[in-house]
Amino acid sequence: MKLALLEALVEARGRRGPVVLARGLASGRQFLVTPREFVGDTDDLDPALRDAARSALDREGAMSVDSDGESWLLQTLVEPARIVVVGAVHIAQALVPMALRTGYAVVLIDPRTAFATGERFPGIAVDHRWPAEAMADLGLDAQTAVVALSHDPKIDDPALEAAMDSDAFYIGALGSRGNQAKRRERFGARGYSDAQIDRIHGPIGLPLGGRSPAEIAVATLAEIIQARYRAATR
Repeated sequence: MKLALLEALVEARGRRGPVVLARGLASGRQFLVTPREFVGDTDDLDPALRDAARSALDREGAMSVDSDGESWLLQTLVEPARIVVVGAVHIAQALVPMALRTGYAVVLIDPRTAFATGERFPGIAVDHRWPAEAMADLGLDAQTAVVALSHDPKIDDPALEAAMDSDAFYIGALGSRGNQAKRRERFGARGYSDAQIDRIHGPIGLPLGGRSPAEIAVATLAEIIQARYRAATR
């Protein structure tokens, strides 16, 4: 791979967006496709190959395409979907290991060091900063879900605001319909539109009828999975 192409690939992966690496199996010719641009020797590409490479951004894995007498391998490179969990509560203790087992990367944010410990949450990154600071460094993107579970507006609200201002594919917040109504009022007073507030799933999770922390975690993860693949379909 040429150095310029490698540098573009590293930069694109750093943005956590999808990247398609296209390789001509006979010629060895290579180019990249990102949501922003084509990179490499692409001036004389068959329009059908261009379209196929763009479409591959919405898929995972690899596929082959024939173009102008040559077979091309289109390999889509995607960072693991990520769940940012805000609040080291009992629901989070059930949600985190299930999310890891399902293939999600997980980040836990809670400034309350007595709750967010490595003993209660082994095997994941624990950030003890306040959400406003922590979320600013995460680079929330279309591969990220944000789940606010602390049930404390001082902790949840800054995380939800950061999520509404991002491309996160899912935003959820623990709380009853009454809590959600109060949340709408708070965010509306801060200038957020109805469309932005509507992105927050609350009460959180699919309506499975469960009540225990583990059951709520199952419903939450199910809703995240549903939202992820609906977003990919769109």
